[in-house]
Amino acid sequence: MSKSGTTLETLTNESFVKDALRKAGLDASKHMIAVTSETSPLAKSSDYLAAFFMDDYIGGRFSSCSAVGGAILSLAFGADVFARFLDGAGEEDKLATVKDIRKNPAMLDALIGVYERNILGYDCTAVLPYSQALSRFPAHLQQADMESNGKSVNRFGEPVDYKTGPVIFGEPGTNGQHSFYQLLHQGTDIIPLQFIGFKNSQIGTDVDIQGSTSQQKLCANVAAQIVAFACGKDDENNNKKFEGNRPSSIIIGKQLTPEAMGALLSHFENKIMFQGFLWNVNSFDQEGVQLGKVLAKKVLAHETDGALKVYSDLLDI
Repeated sequence: MSKSGTTLETLTNESFVKDALRKAGLDASKHMIAVTSETSPLAKSSDYLAAFFMDDYIGGRFSSCSAVGGAILSLAFGADVFARFLDGAGEEDKLATVKDIRKNPAMLDALIGVYERNILGYDCTAVLPYSQALSRFPAHLQQADMESNGKSVNRFGEPVDYKTGPVIFGEPGTNGQHSFYQLLHQGTDIIPLQFIGFKNSQIGTDVDIQGSTSQQKLCANVAAQIVAFACGKDDENNNKKFEGNRPSSIIIGKQLTPEAMGALLSHFENKIMFQGFLWNVNSFDQEGVQLGKVLAKKVLAHETDGALKVYSDLLDI
């Protein structure tokens, strides 16, 4: 899967797969498909069983509802699940067109984020889903958000004199509580928090342990953390004192279904888009990622000088 058909990492991974298929006595062209843009060199290649296309004018990070998600999610979970995912995303997209901000959660979330970034001056946002199934969702949002709005010029190429996209990070549930929450509670930086929680277990069944289910325990942790961050705790021992006043928001769903996953993804994509509009940046290019690709090709071609040559020599390339 490569929009351009020239991404070095993707082509390298492709070679690994082709090699494995060949060693297994299989014809790779009968077992591989391409997901790319219609203008890429992969589009009409005989190396693939079929090619599926995504729009060439939008980044792959916004393409989960295109052939990118269609191919992978349909193969992994079935076409019906992917259709439900699209239904959820579509319903949330409709909400993003509502002019009343109180009925447009993505726009409201975007404005809160801009207020935290530009008025309060907070540099980071932590995304904290209390669902193990969303363990990689914060990492996805890192790309979606930071690759989109990590810009220091506006859409006309003029330098901006204000802050744009924040640093995004996160981990699921109680994992984060036992690691970086310490800094969130008592560190010198205030970091806005975005919690995601579900009332019911994703798998529909649960285990009762000491009078409450595991899902109830998970939800209790969400509620406790939000109040702890907001209210803090006074104590004569400063080591045990929490200042509180840590801002947070929460998205609550009944259950993590395919529809809910689609809606959740759409919410954050629209939030990113709205923030890009407010910061007047182009959220749909990613010029910053290109420089490293170009220099890596120079290293491999031994076309290096200066610092690039020094580091290439150190790494024995």
